[in-house]
Amino acid sequence: MGFRVLQQADQPTRYKLFSTETGSADERWEQPWGEFRYIVDRHQSLIVHLAETGGKKSLLDIHFRVFDDGVGFRYSFPEQNGPDSVVILDELTQFTFPEDHQVWWIPVHSENSYYESLYHKNHISETDTINTPATFETTGGLYLAIHEANLTDFASMTLRKAGANQYVSELVPWSNGVKVYAKTPFVSPWRTIIIGDKPGDLVTSTLMLNLNEPCSLDDISWIQPVKYIGIWWGMHLNKYTWGQGPTHGATTKNVMKYIDFAIENGFGGVLVEGWNEGWDGNWSEDGTKFSFTKSYPDFDLGKITSYAVMKNVRLTGHHETGGAVANYENQVEDAYALYHKYGVNTVKTGYVNKYLDGREWHDGQFGVRHYRKVIETAAKYRIMIDNHEPVKGTGLQRTYPNFMTQEGGRGQEWDAWSTDGGNPPSHTTTLPFTRMLAGPFDFTPGTFDFDYIVNKGTRVNTTLSKQLALFVIIFSPLQMASDLPENYTGNPGLEFIKKVPCTWSDTKVLNAEIGKYVTMARKDRNSEEWYIGSITNEDPRTLEINLDFLEDSLDYRAEIYADGENADYRTNPDPITVSTRVVNSRMQLGLKLAAGGGTAIRLVPVDDARNQVRIPQSHDLYIPQGKEKF
Repeated sequence: MGFRVLQQADQPTRYKLFSTETGSADERWEQPWGEFRYIVDRHQSLIVHLAETGGKKSLLDIHFRVFDDGVGFRYSFPEQNGPDSVVILDELTQFTFPEDHQVWWIPVHSENSYYESLYHKNHISETDTINTPATFETTGGLYLAIHEANLTDFASMTLRKAGANQYVSELVPWSNGVKVYAKTPFVSPWRTIIIGDKPGDLVTSTLMLNLNEPCSLDDISWIQPVKYIGIWWGMHLNKYTWGQGPTHGATTKNVMKYIDFAIENGFGGVLVEGWNEGWDGNWSEDGTKFSFTKSYPDFDLGKITSYAVMKNVRLTGHHETGGAVANYENQVEDAYALYHKYGVNTVKTGYVNKYLDGREWHDGQFGVRHYRKVIETAAKYRIMIDNHEPVKGTGLQRTYPNFMTQEGGRGQEWDAWSTDGGNPPSHTTTLPFTRMLAGPFDFTPGTFDFDYIVNKGTRVNTTLSKQLALFVIIFSPLQMASDLPENYTGNPGLEFIKKVPCTWSDTKVLNAEIGKYVTMARKDRNSEEWYIGSITNEDPRTLEINLDFLEDSLDYRAEIYADGENADYRTNPDPITVSTRVVNSRMQLGLKLAAGGGTAIRLVPVDDARNQVRIPQSHDLYIPQGKEKF
């Protein structure tokens, strides 16, 4: 453990223990939105106070917190006797395993700078430098996830393969090779290890949130989770363009059509990309052309927002920076003031470029500082943030609940144009146990049309029913239904999207095998309704789930959206069956998932349910021996 710093000549510096402090906590706090409404923070703590044995007698503290589901530790640099500046050259923290366990991982920077890679499963010995969260399955059957919490004014931690079955912390550097510039007193992010007996234990851990600071905003009444549609997918399909021209997507007329569709179908927002000057030409190489206050002539911000207010719909404005951070920071106050004036309360930011300002990594200290500045500035103007091409999530939404969601993973846009054929079905059965451990993910589910052609052989590799189930599996409080409005019209699956919430009071993982299948149940934050999503990889399968999480005294009307006859993600993704029946907590339910398929279920408490809803005879309703029968 420790650091190599410029100010210490002898490396690694030796420290002597001179005192310790112990403590504990047992508290419950409430989230304004999330996968749980209430979170319990129960831990034991230890602070180890260290002093350098030679040199400048520098001080270092190490803080530990041990929870039922894992441990967090971080370094604290108190005020020093000498100069207050610290230049960190390397972090020395090692994670050493007793055996060559298997790990789900993605590479660092070699494929892209945005964490947008497919996850691999290998033995530790077969990896090199990997991103976190990294999820391990031990030979003894335990599941571990290494990550970090509260990444503040520091470099992101990656894991570099070192000795046998060992990783060492590899901080993402500045362009000059320095890892971190700091002034004492300061602390590092928490290094976290979640430990579970089964994969679902990783998903339901709240350790990372508990290691972030409480909410720093005095008023959060304006922060509102929402489902929305957007002028976005059409660009990926080459139907629209971001820049001006005969097929420009962000026109006043087109946006109003989207607003009409949103209000008719219960969506609270409309994302608009390509509304502002700067998209013409090779913007990805010169993001300095972007203006965040000047609209294209065919986009009337005032007229559109007035129309949206009448329809009770909010716009989500898009700020693509092309990675030109200085240009964005020079305009950000004026841009957010403009949006606040017109009632635009959400901004989707983007940084499509390998480097920020042509030289710095997204996940180095430079990027971390910039993303935090954006979140804090947005809060001043009562604006929520959806950050694309970000630094990974580390639980900062607890402190800044206007920081709603991020990309930071390989989302559904890859299914439009990726030359590898799009995301394989196993991708979404891996995400809950890897990328999703870092926080909300703007994956953009909800594609209903499977017949588009952008790159030959590339498509959405799911069934229609799985697209619905992803609204339960992939959590985001700003949840986008990705497809074009015309592809939703008349489709029975739209009813589920209209009803499914995007913030929850409770979450349970009913079954899971990483990379193969997962079933989750989530309870609506604002009602007694439950929702179930179950998805599989390339293999069809039948699963049985217990409904014992339901209220004992209630019957529920189950609205079930399942793969239809002969459904298959490769050859026949469209068939879907919708059925309704009555269930209760003493029953089990059988789910038949097609290849690349899924099932989505809405569970609504009903009075005298036996008289209100007929229970159809069906092979997938199981009443096991010893269970109550109707």
